[in-house]
Amino acid sequence: MTEVVRLTLVSHAMTGAMAAGRFPTDEALNSVGHRQAGASIELGVVDAAYCAPEKRTRQTADLLGLAVTIDPRLADLDCGRWRGDVLGRLPPDDLAIWLTDPTSAPHGGETVVALVDRVRDWMDGLPERRGRLIAVTHPAVVRAAILVALDAPPKSFWRIDVAPVSRTVIHYRGHAWTLRSAP
Repeated sequence: MTEVVRLTLVSHAMTGAMAAGRFPTDEALNSVGHRQAGASIELGVVDAAYCAPEKRTRQTADLLGLAVTIDPRLADLDCGRWRGDVLGRLPPDDLAIWLTDPTSAPHGGETVVALVDRVRDWMDGLPERRGRLIAVTHPAVVRAAILVALDAPPKSFWRIDVAPVSRTVIHYRGHAWTLRSAP
């Protein structure tokens, strides 16, 4: 094994909710998503693979040919009562608060700060697993992992774009995470 943890975060493929601008439920990939994930991205050697519990991440992992361990800490940001709603139908004041204050959750779900803490907790255990690791997860979780790696403030969360089936590579060497490449 190597002295470095090489973590590749893969964002799940396209879903109907993403295409329609809706907050996700536990939906499957749409036909575009199946094509995206089926087009296969080069993942190289994998020592361990992880996946969020939602259907869209499990399907993406399957289409990528990965045998994964499901980890609930990789679950999507819980958007509470906004699940399934169209972004444009939300009360503008609630949406503005949510997008500017990472400690707020006007939807009654999880705050951005809580998500970042959850992802940090997961990442803190990874250095024990030296080698090449892959996690198929959600854009929100990838954003949180980037914030952890850069020790960036949670208010930067919404300034990171993560495309479907994109890869973000983070290394752990010594005592810190380093962002190697991002979408």
